[in-house]
Amino acid sequence: MPETPVLSVVVHGPNTQDHLTGLLDSLAAHPLADTEVIVAAVGGWARETAERHTPAFQVLPLPDGTGDAAARAAGAARAAGRWLHFVRAKDGLPAGAPRTIAERAAELPEPVDVLLVDHVRSTWRASGLPSPDGALLARAGRADLALDDCVPLLRLTPLLGNRVLRADFWRAHRGRLGADDEPFAAYAALLLAGRVACLPHIAFEDRRLRPQSLPPVTPEQRYALVDRYETLLDLARDRPAAHAVLYDLMVRDCLRTFARAGLPAPVAREFFRRASLAALRRRPEDHHRPAGLDGIRRQLLEEGAYGRYRALQAANRARRTARSAVRTQGQRAGARLRDHRYRRALGRPVDPALAVFSAYWNRGVACNPAAIAAELARLAPWIRPVWVVTPRNAALLPPGTDHVLPGTRRYWEVLATAKYLVNNVNFPDAVVKRPDAVHVQTHHGTPLKRMGLDQMPFPAAARGLDFRALLERIDKWDYSVSANSHTTRMWERAYPSRFVSLDYGYPRNDVYYTAGAADVRAVRDRLGVAPGRRAVLYAPTHRDYEAGWTPRLDLASLADRLGEGTVLLVRGHYFYDGAASPLTGLRRAGRIVDVSPYEPVEELCLAADALVTDYSSIMFDYANLDRPIVVYADDWETYRTTRGVYFDLMAEPPGRVARTQEELTEILATDAWRDEGAAKARAAFRRRFCEYDDGRAAERVVRRVFLGEDEGALPPVLPLGERTPAPRPEEAV
Repeated sequence: MPETPVLSVVVHGPNTQDHLTGLLDSLAAHPLADTEVIVAAVGGWARETAERHTPAFQVLPLPDGTGDAAARAAGAARAAGRWLHFVRAKDGLPAGAPRTIAERAAELPEPVDVLLVDHVRSTWRASGLPSPDGALLARAGRADLALDDCVPLLRLTPLLGNRVLRADFWRAHRGRLGADDEPFAAYAALLLAGRVACLPHIAFEDRRLRPQSLPPVTPEQRYALVDRYETLLDLARDRPAAHAVLYDLMVRDCLRTFARAGLPAPVAREFFRRASLAALRRRPEDHHRPAGLDGIRRQLLEEGAYGRYRALQAANRARRTARSAVRTQGQRAGARLRDHRYRRALGRPVDPALAVFSAYWNRGVACNPAAIAAELARLAPWIRPVWVVTPRNAALLPPGTDHVLPGTRRYWEVLATAKYLVNNVNFPDAVVKRPDAVHVQTHHGTPLKRMGLDQMPFPAAARGLDFRALLERIDKWDYSVSANSHTTRMWERAYPSRFVSLDYGYPRNDVYYTAGAADVRAVRDRLGVAPGRRAVLYAPTHRDYEAGWTPRLDLASLADRLGEGTVLLVRGHYFYDGAASPLTGLRRAGRIVDVSPYEPVEELCLAADALVTDYSSIMFDYANLDRPIVVYADDWETYRTTRGVYFDLMAEPPGRVARTQEELTEILATDAWRDEGAAKARAAFRRRFCEYDDGRAAERVVRRVFLGEDEGALPPVLPLGERTPAPRPEEAV
């Protein structure tokens, strides 16, 4: 432990529902030289739990009944770190979070008083739920700034756990920052800070206890909400932009409390009166109410019109009930019409020359279905392919592509009468599996993350999934395409049913063995990558615990460090298609290119000299090219914990692994990305995960499924040593 650690984690409070045990076990499993842990343990159970980890942690026993503010203050008084992270005993810290915080804090200049981090939320029934803060933190970027230059940060969830405080700043403002009211202290930290910085990574877990397990909220605690905001507005009196945001937050929270708390009538009336006075007294001079119903609510609050507000609530409830009834009737009528048409179509014979294809929730001609359809046109041109595509993507289809739009009459007709249905996800639950129809599930990647039924223990991944309906969809599969024996085993585990596994390779990967030098040159020309320049494809995956795409790299800085000889091809995950891109404005002199809309992704892989990814399945496909892969795993512990994985990528990587941007830069700036160690790791990875891919996967699928050929008549899978991947870019010049 250095004399002055960078970070002091101050864990404080009682061992409520034994959550402290898991928190301290997690911290003990990942000790760090630049971080100290101080446990301000309230009560005997917390003390006994903490003392099991001495001398690794400093334990400060406090008597039962010590409040959060006093426990925080006692722990901070013992802390030696330059930064303080206050974590209540009931909350959590994802594995690796202190390290991430300490590394970011160590590089911050002196004027920065507060480091803001992202978090996940957990309840008694679910864990790892994304916070609403990710987009705000991402937009703020990595540069330190004054709050007045980014007042939307006041809308971050008011927790001390997502604010890491400079120790000197805490001591200077201990009176306000040490308040019993944690949301007040969280807001005050931003208002009092000289400058703030953001870390858009998950570094805290806000665990919300079941309300029925907590003491009931008193009327005085309800009224304190208004007092809190009045005091905060005093702090922001001379800062118009911050004052306006706080005013909106106050009115919003008061209206929510009044609407949802189920308050007794006398308490509700008094709360409304106090909130009304504050809303009227604190309203900014140039403030405009929002339009619509929200504006009416605010007007009634400012007028103190308690009776009219209650009448409006009653009218809205009645209106919602009526609309719901009408909507339900309309949906039932539409469903009856659809079912009638679909049932009539199901009465027709199956068309042996009709095949329906879909990919990525009807996004267009892509992935394994596209490769199968192309091979089908060569080997069985008498079978007519029809693609299901959304209206938005229909205009992007290749000319002459026969397609249907979801929900239309012809859509249900082709689904009812097609002999073959091919998808890399699933068709709607309403699709009936006819005995003489053939359903082919191609999937769209080798699984690192948990899939199917294996997602059940991971609420962040399983959110909204109906596992009973999933099983019914699985039971419709006749065939499941696989690229390697690992995938075959995981599909059998995650999707337990009677389908036949086609261990043929992924058809979309055929191009990695059939493309020639001219193909590689043509793609690089389209992307503007000049001969002799290194193209690095950066393709991060989606994270279930984040609300949107949170940039994990400072791409501009990385491009500057790597210099003119490197082009970064940056591809966002398709889940964020249409969302505001964090890449906006980063294109600079052709050294950073946003290739998110470029299709197909296989061409990007052909153009790239190396791949940088995190946990995306693209690494398994790219490995077929036998080109360098670097894994950027800055949040591996969080991802593994919240999403679940099938194997330890850190122990079996496809090449070099970087845990920080500095490590990644060092790997790419030297020969480490392609040295002997990287090649050895890649070779082991290819042996395991490129088992069946050899350039003829689509042919095997078509011959088996559409032409009915026996296994023995299919082209055999070539041994790995006899396969020739597409030439590398330097070889294609």
